[in-house]
Amino acid sequence: MSTASIVYLSVDEAGEGQRLDNFLIRHLKGVPKTHIYRIIRSGEVRCNKGLCKVDTRLAVGDEIRVPPIRLSEKGVNEEGHIPAKSFPLLYEDNDFLAINKPSGTAVHGGSGVSFGVIEQLRRARPEANFLELVHRLDRETSGILLIAKKKKALTELQRQFKARETGKVYLTLVKGHWPEKMKVVDAALAKFTLANGERRVRVVAKDDPNALPSLSLVKVLKHHNPYPETGGEPTALLAVTIKTGRTHQIRVHLSQQGFVIAGDDKYGDFSWNKTLESSGLARMFLHAWRLHVKHPVSGEDLRLQCELPQVLLPWAKGQAK
Repeated sequence: MSTASIVYLSVDEAGEGQRLDNFLIRHLKGVPKTHIYRIIRSGEVRCNKGLCKVDTRLAVGDEIRVPPIRLSEKGVNEEGHIPAKSFPLLYEDNDFLAINKPSGTAVHGGSGVSFGVIEQLRRARPEANFLELVHRLDRETSGILLIAKKKKALTELQRQFKARETGKVYLTLVKGHWPEKMKVVDAALAKFTLANGERRVRVVAKDDPNALPSLSLVKVLKHHNPYPETGGEPTALLAVTIKTGRTHQIRVHLSQQGFVIAGDDKYGDFSWNKTLESSGLARMFLHAWRLHVKHPVSGEDLRLQCELPQVLLPWAKGQAK
């Protein structure tokens, strides 16, 4: 067991635009990620002598104060327990790459998760000087995920997401017969915390002080008649285009309309989920299917597509056995 003193870190060009948590994870080698998140959220980490958050974006010249950290031998070796892993590539060039993220894998470590896609990818590509998440997907969601290989690409792609210039389409299976005429869900969302500390999202009035405008466009691809594997419930395969990228947006928008997503363990029908699981659906049916962006350097239109995982295909066709 060793004892450290206060450390001051200066943000250079390589750290410009990074989130505070990712910056510290890369600089505090061997410090458990759970501890890094704890000292940020407790206010012990300061940026330019002021309070900062996990997702604070850093600029060149920022000074980060890190409190004394007591490090056990187990903590020192934690980095070695992150497995190097590559993920199926959908696109790659010198500026960024797009992967097919599997369901059940977090995009990054933290909040009880030791590591995620970005940490595993960095281990698999030790020669890469810069690898940063452009955006996020829920742990349970599969599909297209973008990772920047250069700071310029990160900044431009994130600008596109923030300015709502990207086209994001998800495939999902819901319980019920979605009305063909219901094509728009315009409902403000707000985050809240459960008694056990878990974070959730709910629909609120648009004049609520915490309201975030949220818009989803829904298209029915196929209706399925009730069949035994769904417990005798009708289902609908939907393509949902999100015009805003709020946390859990699709999950909350659809459930608020009375159409829960198959396998959703936060906003779904838990008894129905058990029926689905006994029939072979052991994950949430939400998949990032298509993404339209402009190349961050050339400006070329890129239309990426990631087909449904094999395990979801029978359910999408209404042929689960």
